[in-house]
Amino acid sequence: MSRNQARRFAVACIAAAGAVLIDQVSKAAALSSLSEDERIPLLGNLLGLQLAFNPGALLSLGSGATWLLTLLGVAATAVLVIAATRARTTGWAVGIGLILGGAIGNLIDRLFAPPAFGRGHVTDFLAYGNWFIGNLADVALGAGVVVLAGSLWIRHRRTRTTTARDDPTAPAAAVEAGR
Repeated sequence: MSRNQARRFAVACIAAAGAVLIDQVSKAAALSSLSEDERIPLLGNLLGLQLAFNPGALLSLGSGATWLLTLLGVAATAVLVIAATRARTTGWAVGIGLILGGAIGNLIDRLFAPPAFGRGHVTDFLAYGNWFIGNLADVALGAGVVVLAGSLWIRHRRTRTTTARDDPTAPAAAVEAGR
C-alpha cells in the first residue's frame, strides 16, 4: 500500500470511527431519555424525537429476516473495508468511511441488541414526520452517498473541462463552458 493509499485509508477509518461513535452515543442517550409512546417535536411535525426499535431495514422492509440483514451487514462491512483500502481520492475515502461507519453502527445493534445475538433490532429515534424513524447511522449512510456523488460530479466536471481544453478539435464554446 502506497503512502497516499495509507493516508486515504486512515481518513476512511477516522470518518467511520467518528460516525460509529456519534451513532452509538446518540442511541445510548435515546435509550435513556426517550419513549416509544411520546414524540418530542423539534421542527413541528416535520422532525421529532421518538424511540423505536426496527427489526428490518429501511421502512422496516425485511423485518421477518433480521438474521439475513445481519449477514448482509457483515458482508457490506467487509466490502466497504476493501473499498476503503482502494479509495483513489480523499473525497472517496470520506464517503466510503461515512457509509462504513453507518453500516457498522447499525450492525452493532443487529449483533448485540435485544431480542438475540444476530437478530437485534436497530435503535431509531429521529422521527421524520409520519414517514419513518431513523438514527444517526442512517444519516451517516446518506451523507456518505452524497459525498461520493459529489466526488463523482467534481471528477466528471474536471475530466470534461480538461478534455475540452486539450482537444484542438473541440468547439470554442465547449472550451469556454469548461472554464
